[in-house]
Amino acid sequence: MEYLSQECYDQLVAELKQLENVELPRVKEALVEAREKGDLSENFEYHAARREQSRLLGKIRFKQKVLEFARVIDTSRLSSDHVGLLSKVTLTNLNNQTKTTYTIVSPHEANMSEGKISIKSPIAQALLNHQTGDTVQVQVPAGLLRLRIDDISL
Repeated sequence: MEYLSQECYDQLVAELKQLENVELPRVKEALVEAREKGDLSENFEYHAARREQSRLLGKIRFKQKVLEFARVIDTSRLSSDHVGLLSKVTLTNLNNQTKTTYTIVSPHEANMSEGKISIKSPIAQALLNHQTGDTVQVQVPAGLLRLRIDDISL
């Protein structure tokens, strides 16, 4: 089961509709045009269209599967007492005294440029169920991080 924010769920639905209603018909049309050009064994356009069709069908199946098992989180039932999914956490790195803010999200929403980290990441795993003021240690590829939780919000 995948827990998603309403925003992520809506985005996945929109992407799926785009793939099914725009991209797939475009590729099918390219396949028809390539077939009309004759010998399929040496027809590069036909093989390229088939590869594109396979890639699109794989993306469509993946998104359908994610949506099939998705559950949208009711944010009104979430608490800011402790770190959990969809928590916005302000941290101080005690190694160098820098402050950062992350939002803990599902793996489908993770985007470092927006400050959204996957709940499956080492930092998020270490922060889960901790409260404001707690200090956690996280083993990351760059070494051991000591993080202090300064604030938790939704």
